[in-house]
Amino acid sequence: MTIANVLISVLVVCSLSYAAELRRFQHAPKADGSLSFLVLGDWGRRGAFNQSQVALQMGIIGEKLDIDFVISTGDNFYDNGLTGIDDSNFEDSFTKIYTAPSLQKQWYNVLGNHDYRGDVEAQLSPVLRELDPKWLCLRSFIVDTEIAELFFVDTTPFVDKYFTNPEEAVYDWSGIFPRNDYLSNLLKDLDSALKESTAKWKIVIGHHTIRSAGNHGETKELVTQLLPILLENNVDLYMNGHDHCLEHISSPDSPLQFVTSGGGSKAWKGEVSRYNPSEMKLYYDGQGFMSVQIIESQMDIAFYDIFGNVLHKWATSNQLYPTITM
Repeated sequence: MTIANVLISVLVVCSLSYAAELRRFQHAPKADGSLSFLVLGDWGRRGAFNQSQVALQMGIIGEKLDIDFVISTGDNFYDNGLTGIDDSNFEDSFTKIYTAPSLQKQWYNVLGNHDYRGDVEAQLSPVLRELDPKWLCLRSFIVDTEIAELFFVDTTPFVDKYFTNPEEAVYDWSGIFPRNDYLSNLLKDLDSALKESTAKWKIVIGHHTIRSAGNHGETKELVTQLLPILLENNVDLYMNGHDHCLEHISSPDSPLQFVTSGGGSKAWKGEVSRYNPSEMKLYYDGQGFMSVQIIESQMDIAFYDIFGNVLHKWATSNQLYPTITM
């Protein structure tokens, strides 16, 4: 191979690595046009810390709501992600835990900071889909359900401290560097995709918090870099994990709602900061999950504990939906 060919190859590889164009998946809604799904985060502990009990209730609620899929907000495998595609933690924390018939639907997963402490490529590998067909994990991507578009964002590389002060953790940054290019392209492509979206509802999913009263609190890098894009593009909902709790926080100056579903296993009892009570609609420092039900004119969310009790419900109508006159 000539030097010229080598340079061309390098340029091609670099251009591909810099390009963060979001891969798109189609997921049809029900025949009546409605959509329902469950949201879970911070869960993979081989069934411990009530993970199995959360899974049991997810199966019951999933059947009741006839869910179309499940979303994971990250930190899929504790404490340090997967060691490789043959890591038994995948089956012990996923396949053998979420066994209910209603949960044998597609799972759309993003990576959390604990996932980045292991072999990231393992979670992204199609080999895991061969082991369990319901598994799908990418860094950032879009799920188009016609009625709603869901934008999954890889938030871990935004957080400065993982690079400047990782303490004893070792992160797998393969595929991320040059970091500034990675983040710039991701934000640019997200902004473009949101602007092009004609869906009735726009939902963005990431692992890290934007608004939170939990242990981690607000992620300043997302507040400055991601939040303006969400507000500018009239996003309805930002869903995350990271804080091991269930939360619902409203925006004082926009329709955007912030919901945390990080109670998939170990929770942080009693760890809550003071927050504006007019904005804090729910803070629950235990395990659980949430559901989302969508029709063209309305979206309903609900939070559940490990006994299946409803902790909080919230509904909103889509102001862009045309009024039907008789």
